[in-house]
Amino acid sequence: MTAPGPGRSYQRVIGYVEEQLSDGRLSVGDKLPAERSLAADLGLSRASVREGLRVLEAMGLVRTGTGSGPDAGAVLAADTTTAISVALRLHLASATLPVSDVVASRVVLESWAVSEAARRTAAGRAKPDLSAATELVRAMDEPGIGPEAFYRLDAQFHVALARAAGNEVIAAIMASLRDAIQTYVVAAGTVPDWPRMLRRLRTQHRAVLAAIDAGEPELAARHVVAHINGFYRSTWVSE
Repeated sequence: MTAPGPGRSYQRVIGYVEEQLSDGRLSVGDKLPAERSLAADLGLSRASVREGLRVLEAMGLVRTGTGSGPDAGAVLAADTTTAISVALRLHLASATLPVSDVVASRVVLESWAVSEAARRTAAGRAKPDLSAATELVRAMDEPGIGPEAFYRLDAQFHVALARAAGNEVIAAIMASLRDAIQTYVVAAGTVPDWPRMLRRLRTQHRAVLAAIDAGEPELAARHVVAHINGFYRSTWVSE
């Protein structure tokens, strides 16, 4: 068998971890074998093993510790948002992902999420926890808050809304989108009339929360769609 080229060797480390997870031989929190052992088992150099571990760490699947103590080595992690978040930010920065597509994706995801959260309220089953979203709304009411601080809290607020739907996949995708959302929102630049924009956004946030709390899915969806699209139309210069 031909040995894999240097650019492909690390993929065997990724394949090994994927296989071990799929077979149930490894789970989150388990420590991977030492570099020397992995290199011998996979027929790779230690440099290739380190490269594979770095890729897995960037993907949020491995956490590495240095030194020789009990915290040293690579441990399987479960950061489901890291890789997607980094990729989205890079593609937005390179203009390969249109901001309009990120906005459209938000509309699809968030309109479903707030609708589902409101349905859960109406059905009286596992009523969604809106405490995090409510606290973020209060934080955004802070007198004198500037655009940058507000947008950071706003991105967290929208992730909290997604979590209220109770769907872990949607919540993870929205958490991954959070940094991309904040990137394009900040990139919109200075809002000419910030106090007016601030009042509008605060009112819209409260309207979404009120609709969820009242168990009105269609109204919650309409509010969040108007909120997302309205900000985009009023602040973003054509791409």
